Amino acid sequence: MILKQYLESREGKSILSTANAEGMVTSAIYSRPHVFEDGTIAFIMRKRLTHENLKTNPYASYMFIEEGHGYQGIRLFLKKIKEDTDNALIDRMKRRHLTPEEDEAKGPKFLMCFRVERMLPLIGDGDPGIALK
Repeated sequence: MILKQYLESREGKSILSTANAEGMVTSAIYSRPHVFEDGTIAFIMRKRLTHENLKTNPYASYMFIEEGHGYQGIRLFLKKIKEDTDNALIDRMKRRHLTPEEDEAKGPKFLMCFRVERMLPLIGDGDPGIALK
C-alpha cells in the first residue's frame, strides 16, 4: 500500500510536532497531510507556533494514530522543502470550508511541503509496510 492510500482509507488522529532553533518542542493536532505523486507531503497551516518553528528549524515529526483498539499507525520524520503562499492553490487543496469572513479572521494560510526522510510504525522500529509512492 502507498502512503496516500493508507491515509485516505483510515480514520484517526494526526499530530505534527516541531521545534524552534533552541530545541523547544510543540505538538499540534492537524488534518491529514496532502500526499503528492512524488511522495512529498504538505500541510496547510496558519501563522501560529508550528509555522514559526519551521522558519528556524526545517525538521518535523508527524504521527497518525488509527482509530480502534490497540496502537496502530505511522510516524513520519520530515524535512521542510518549500513554503507556498499561493492562495488559489491553497484554496483548491483545503478540506475545511469557512466563510470568507471566518477565514480572514483566522489569518494567512501557508502550504508547507515536506520530504519524508523516514517512516516507522506507530510502535517499534520495524517496516510499516507502506511505500511513499
